[in-house]
Amino acid sequence: QNAGGRPDLLHDRQRPRRPALYYSISAIQDEARHLIDSGRLTRSQPIHNLCRFFRDREWGQIERELEDNQYLLRDRICDLVSRECWQND
Repeated sequence: QNAGGRPDLLHDRQRPRRPALYYSISAIQDEARHLIDSGRLTRSQPIHNLCRFFRDREWGQIERELEDNQYLLRDRICDLVSRECWQND
């Protein structure tokens, strides 16, 4: 608090912010595999369904990483986790 008894707002603004997490394409693939193995996603779902498992600010970075690696959000998760996509999954 400052001399007038009010909270010191400048102090709060000077606090370092937490750095945003960075997800590499391999980390995204690992997370997708984990979600498949746990039954929370299926290999036949579109990649954009991964967004349910990440915070909004994380998803923006993940979306850019996917695009940088030539993945479309409409592609299937099986395309992300492997080169094979089975129709009976």
